[in-house]
Amino acid sequence: MDTNQEVDLTTPLGIRSSFRFPLQSKCARREVAIGAIWLLVPFIGWILNMGHRIMMTHRMQHGLSAWPAWTDYRSLLKHGAVTFIGMVEYHLPAFACGCIAHYFAIDWFYAVAVVLWLMATIAVPGYMSHYCFTLDSREVFNPLRAMRRVFQGGSAYWHAWTIAILALLISFAGFLAFGVGFLFTSVWFWQVAGFSFATVFTDTYKLKG
Repeated sequence: MDTNQEVDLTTPLGIRSSFRFPLQSKCARREVAIGAIWLLVPFIGWILNMGHRIMMTHRMQHGLSAWPAWTDYRSLLKHGAVTFIGMVEYHLPAFACGCIAHYFAIDWFYAVAVVLWLMATIAVPGYMSHYCFTLDSREVFNPLRAMRRVFQGGSAYWHAWTIAILALLISFAGFLAFGVGFLFTSVWFWQVAGFSFATVFTDTYKLKG
């Protein structure tokens, strides 16, 4: 199986390289297809895809090809679950504020919830690449450290966000293929986003084995 990789974490970050990353070889495209099929399994499929992105990045950070990464499903489920729990932790304050705003009819508190939600979303990539490198869950559950890393990422971090948002918008074109195409384009989008942020933080913090 072709596992040659021209676009990796040492490739300068750009729209072309990021968009090409998940499609650059037959093996890469096969793994996108596997991820799309797994999305047919509610929640578990999403968690496995998250774990798959973690393992792809981990392999690249340690000098290996990103693929094949659909191998140890037990580990993929574990790593996906850990990062998902981290996302829940980061967004929990925003959810709590939203519930308070609704229950007590405090309209202005919705604005607080939105701000906290945006901050949490911005902070999440601050732990992802480090967890990919070490596979140590202690990297995940420290929002302040994650946010500090985000600011240290500088303009490159916001460049990664630009690429991710553009990929997200393009991914909706998958609905034109009777909706089924979105299974594939959404996996492509998440891999583009993961690759973009991993490139920034791997370079910034020299996360290379």
